[in-house]
Amino acid sequence: MIHEQAPTEKPYEKSKGARRGLIIVNTGDGKGKSTAAFGLALRAHGRAKKVKVFQFMKVPSARFGEHRMFEQLGIPIEGLGDGFSWKSQDLEHSAQLAREGWQKAKTAIHSGDYFMVTLDEITYPLIYGWMPLDDVLDTLRHRPVHVHVVLTGRRCPPEIIALADTVTEMTMVKHAFQVGVPAQRGIED
Repeated sequence: MIHEQAPTEKPYEKSKGARRGLIIVNTGDGKGKSTAAFGLALRAHGRAKKVKVFQFMKVPSARFGEHRMFEQLGIPIEGLGDGFSWKSQDLEHSAQLAREGWQKAKTAIHSGDYFMVTLDEITYPLIYGWMPLDDVLDTLRHRPVHVHVVLTGRRCPPEIIALADTVTEMTMVKHAFQVGVPAQRGIED
C-alpha cells in the first residue's frame, strides 16, 4: 500500500449556489444502492426532516431489517409490489401494482410534505416497461423545489441519469454469493 500525504488545505471552494432539492441516483451491479439510500433517509430523519420510503419490488407485508428499524424510528416505508419478477405469479398484476405504487409516490413527491422521498428499486418497473418513464421524468422536473428524491436500482434509464444532480454507480468487485455464500439476514435483508 502506498501512503498519501493528508491534505492540509481545503481541496475545494465553498459553493455559491442556492440550496434546493436534489435528484440522487444509486445504480449499478454492486451492492449498496438501497443501503446508501436508507442511510440518507436516516440522516434526514436525524435532522427532523420528514421522509417517506417507497419500495417498488417489496410486498406491503415485508418485514426486512429496514422495515423493522424504520417503523421503530417512525419513518414511513411502504412496499408497493409483489416481489421480484421471477417470484411473480402474474407479471401483468406486478405491472399494475407498479403503476398504482407510482401514483402513490408521485402524490407524495408533489405534495411537498416530505423533505425526501426514496424510490427504492424503481428502475426495475421502468426498464420492464411497467411504468411510463415520461411521467417519472415530468414528476422529477416539476416537484416542489425543496423535495429531494432518491432513486435506486440497476440499469437506471439514461434519461434519469441525465436529469439527476448526483449519480453513484455501485460496481461489484467481489461478492460472497459468487463463492457459494448464501444471502444473510441483516446484510441482504
